[in-house]
Amino acid sequence: MSARREPQTPPALPGFEVVGLLGSGGFADVFLYEQQLPRRRVAVKVLLPERMASDSSAEFTAEANVMAMLSTHPAIVTIYQAGVAADGRPYLVMEYCPRPNLQVRYRSERFGVAEALRVGVQVGAAVETAHRAGVLHRDIKPANILVTEYNRPALTDFGIASTTGAGDSGGLSIPWSPPEIVAESPDSDARSDVWSLGATVYSLLSGRSPFELPGQRNTGAELIDRIATLPLPAIGRTDVPASLQRALERAMAKRPVDRFPSALEFARALQKVQIELAHSVTPIDILDDGGAADVVDDEDDGLTRVRGVVSIDPGFAPPVATSPAEAWAPDEATRRSARPADSDETVVRVSAIDPGVPAFTSPPPPRPGAPAAVAPASAAEAPASAVLPPEPRRSRRGLWVGVGAAVFVVLIGLVLAFALPAVLGGAPEPTPEVAPTDEPIDVVPVSAPRPADLAGVAGPDGIVFTWTNPDPAEGDQYLWGVVPRGGGEPALERVTDPTVTVPADPSGETCVQVLTRRESGQASEPATACVP
Repeated sequence: MSARREPQTPPALPGFEVVGLLGSGGFADVFLYEQQLPRRRVAVKVLLPERMASDSSAEFTAEANVMAMLSTHPAIVTIYQAGVAADGRPYLVMEYCPRPNLQVRYRSERFGVAEALRVGVQVGAAVETAHRAGVLHRDIKPANILVTEYNRPALTDFGIASTTGAGDSGGLSIPWSPPEIVAESPDSDARSDVWSLGATVYSLLSGRSPFELPGQRNTGAELIDRIATLPLPAIGRTDVPASLQRALERAMAKRPVDRFPSALEFARALQKVQIELAHSVTPIDILDDGGAADVVDDEDDGLTRVRGVVSIDPGFAPPVATSPAEAWAPDEATRRSARPADSDETVVRVSAIDPGVPAFTSPPPPRPGAPAAVAPASAAEAPASAVLPPEPRRSRRGLWVGVGAAVFVVLIGLVLAFALPAVLGGAPEPTPEVAPTDEPIDVVPVSAPRPADLAGVAGPDGIVFTWTNPDPAEGDQYLWGVVPRGGGEPALERVTDPTVTVPADPSGETCVQVLTRRESGQASEPATACVP
């Protein structure tokens, strides 16, 4: 494992002011900038100068184009602009997502089943959108799912994405890579992304990557062997239903042919688990530029209808008509919505919203010159559905008796309401009014500060790592772990003081990762340092 490099100096960009470093990767650094007009905070990804002589410059340009094409999707990070700085370094201006990414979160806190399902459906829709545009992501993992200010997941880092016809993997993150990518002859297609998405949902629920075994060696070679040979371990949570475990097992089947054929089908499977658990069913948002000619009703009773940008919402919404006749001829999905609530069949309803077509709420007026509508001369001439049996005539005497009884009950209630306080000792004390305040209430907790000045010094008992807390608060703790050699996730432990002592690795350098954890449960981005 190589020593952690120092981040590059952020470039001077006209109209932007540098705020600080957000993170570093294999071929780029990400900085926080303040854009002057419009005024907002943005994340700027800057390519490393030493990588510009290789194919990374072309990959960077490809990433900018791919993300710009897809970033209108609500679960994909938005791209604002791209360019080349005055010193020749390419950069990408992106939406700033201030909350910790999902890798930071699942390492430090337990995900609820409801949230894991919601994230899986939303990101699954983003992956399906990319596939319909002919793009494979090929690096889906918790660290590449950021969280927006509105607490929505946002898929990012299409740096090794390719068209769906390409077979070379180009790069990989072993814990979330399917067998065909970690094989000697890598290959990938849309079902490879399905595997990685399933592995991501699994990680959120289990608190570790799928084939990482606690207390055992989890090197890259060992993970590759387990991915290729071992069955998917059970999540081991009593609140995870068997149907969810089965959905993950199918998404992560060893053979691509045994998996869900698309990210959309996997997202639907997660929706069915939501219905089973009586959770709110997360809409599937799909962007497809195929046009009206490509609209297809899938074989699921109207669950999915793709037309332009479509929100597939299981909640009720009135159908949008494209003609007066269609306004009064509901389709099968609409007719099913009229079934009683105690029906054995779960109905998921869809509305496709076209802002260019008005929705009729009453019969349209006749066109000039058109013949007026003529009512049937008799019941025999009317449609069968319009002939209804007359309602039985009700007795007016029963009606007046019911009204009298209701009035009597109301009068008795009023007498008791006024008499009881006096009998029991007087009227209750009025509730004091709460004085209004101009003090704003922050309903979104601030993320914990990333540990600073993390460094290690060799001593007689091992390597002593120390760090500082840039913004200490009462109740702050720290999560730390030794980074395994060859890759894998560190097993995190909790300490209250900003120092730990670890045994030196005799075969090479020793690296630790540290996060700040607030009393509220918020965790920071990780800091990493290595010795020597």
